[in-house]
Amino acid sequence: MADTPTPTVLLPEAEVARIVADLARQIAPVTDDETVAAVLLTGGLWFAADLTRALSRLGRHVRFDALWLASYGDEQSSRGRIDVYAPFQRPIAGRKVLILDDVFDTGLSLAEAVRIATEAGAAEVLTCVFAKKPWPLPRAPEPDFVGWDAPNRFLVGYGLDHAGTLRGLPDICALD
Repeated sequence: MADTPTPTVLLPEAEVARIVADLARQIAPVTDDETVAAVLLTGGLWFAADLTRALSRLGRHVRFDALWLASYGDEQSSRGRIDVYAPFQRPIAGRKVLILDDVFDTGLSLAEAVRIATEAGAAEVLTCVFAKKPWPLPRAPEPDFVGWDAPNRFLVGYGLDHAGTLRGLPDICALD
């Protein structure tokens, strides 16, 4: 990793935890224990684990699932298409689905996840992202819940990666 710039901390771990707890307080009233919380792998895993634990502390015990999508590969920008590596594992027909992702930038992954959940018969689809980056063009659908309006920088840590590395940093950092 000698060529990788030193990450600059933008959000320390304690602030990340505060944002997650705040999102849980917003989401708990609009979900129930039959809601399926579906993380978009791989980057959303850190956020989804923390958010579902925060929801549990509020008495909301959502069901958990994952949808494995990829639009970046090891690049720093989207390839403009979504690959589906693994679909939902649990039945979602007739249930509320809460799609969880780490960052909303192009909107392609979130739009694809909403489409897949809707086609699978979800009664309602809600979306939640930890970070939302600015984007010059309209994106659809906009997330229902956003934890942090991120700067337009290359982010790493807390699940966000640089070619598969730096996901485990507890802070959210810029790598530019």
